Amino acid sequence: MNKEELATAVAAKTGVTKKIAELTVEALLDTIADVVRDGDRVTIAGFGTFALVERAPRKGRNPKTGEMIEIPGHKAPRFTPGKRFRDMAL
Repeated sequence: MNKEELATAVAAKTGVTKKIAELTVEALLDTIADVVRDGDRVTIAGFGTFALVERAPRKGRNPKTGEMIEIPGHKAPRFTPGKRFRDMAL
C-alpha cells in the first residue's frame, strides 16, 4: 500500500473526502518526521514508537575489493512496534 492508497482507505473509514484524508496523512507523516529529526520520540499507544537512534561506528568490508573500511557512526530513524500492533501482525 502506498501513501495514496492509505489516504483512500482513511477517507473510506472516516467518511471525509479523499483530499482531506491525503492532507491529513501527509501532515501526520511530516509531523512524525519533524519530531524524530529534532531528537524526540513519537509514541502512539498500541501502534508503536518512532525514535532517532545513534549508530556506533563499525568496521566493514568493501565487497568489491575485500578491503576493510571504517563505517562512521550516524543517526538513523527507528520504529518499534507496540504490543497490540505486533499481536495483530501475527
